[in-house]
Amino acid sequence: MAKGPSNSGETPDDGSALGASDRSPSLDPNEAAIYVDGLAKTFGSGESAVTAVKDVSLTVAPGEVVGLLGPNGAGKTTTIKSILGLILPDAGTVRVHGIDVHANPRAAYEYVDAMLEGARNDYWRLTVRENLRYFAAIRGQDPDAVSERHDELLEHLDLAEKADTAVRDLSRGMKQKVSLASVLAGDISVAFLDEPTLGLDIESSLKLRTELRRLAEERGLTLVISSHDMDVIEDVCDRVVIMNDGRVVVDDTVEDLLAGFETKGYRISVRGVTDEVLADLQERFDLTDVQRTDDRLRFEVAADTETFYRLTDTMEANNLDVASVETVQPDLAEAFVEMTNGTRETSRVNEDGASTAQKAPTGLSPAGDGGDQR
Repeated sequence: MAKGPSNSGETPDDGSALGASDRSPSLDPNEAAIYVDGLAKTFGSGESAVTAVKDVSLTVAPGEVVGLLGPNGAGKTTTIKSILGLILPDAGTVRVHGIDVHANPRAAYEYVDAMLEGARNDYWRLTVRENLRYFAAIRGQDPDAVSERHDELLEHLDLAEKADTAVRDLSRGMKQKVSLASVLAGDISVAFLDEPTLGLDIESSLKLRTELRRLAEERGLTLVISSHDMDVIEDVCDRVVIMNDGRVVVDDTVEDLLAGFETKGYRISVRGVTDEVLADLQERFDLTDVQRTDDRLRFEVAADTETFYRLTDTMEANNLDVASVETVQPDLAEAFVEMTNGTRETSRVNEDGASTAQKAPTGLSPAGDGGDQR
């Protein structure tokens, strides 16, 4: 099992942190695996100042899996780095298992590790197993004492046959899985994973999603996942936090988020549609995926309740024979676009203008030593 809260954690101060949001975190600071209250950060000063994070508050319960999403410049990178200690915020409180990460970082980061996209998270001249043993050791653990955990990770991540292979000789997808295994090699309880399925084929991605859910459920591991792959977020996460313009704009379960959309998709199959009627339908409604087979026409349409009734009235007025109507639930990608005013993530540049390729802080899985990468 992952470690529980440390007795060295501080008691929360009376009153809230500067800039605390109106939506207070829902868990007590000492009960939450991650507790962020009133986080704020501005880069630069004067006219060139850029406010990356404004008044961000959120909590993550032990064993919860949360997806952190947001368009480029939304503030999620600054938020993650503030939790990891890579950035010192201007205001706000960050606690891990009740421990203030800025007042007592060594104690807090005993429980935390991270896999950052673009970072060298492993030593490529070492074998896969040697990397796992090394990262367990730098966390102060006897590698022999956690060897069974390493064997389990290697098996579940399909790395067992490559355990004695130098990481530099592996494919990109294999290297990605070694990075994840290295993060999980020690006795941690909180992990931040940026693009965990990057470079994996479909089969490997599906298996990794299953493994992440297993780790959360069996080990009580708390995960914060950032990914462009909305299927990963939908399949793995209990909850989604969406940031935009430096603030949290959505904090809800995936199920409730999708259920809350008034606009739904419908897949409709009808008979008796002439070319003239089809042209009229296409002009009045947003039909997609239109397919004609023999005497049947099938199409999809996005419509709120009022628009759907107008469509059915139009079909009835044209004496169309409706063969079937199916509801197509909106997916998380559509929800993300709508919640962020149509902005999609298209690049991986941080709010402070830097690339995401960075070394992790001391105590987290570091990048390589610089003389090792091919």
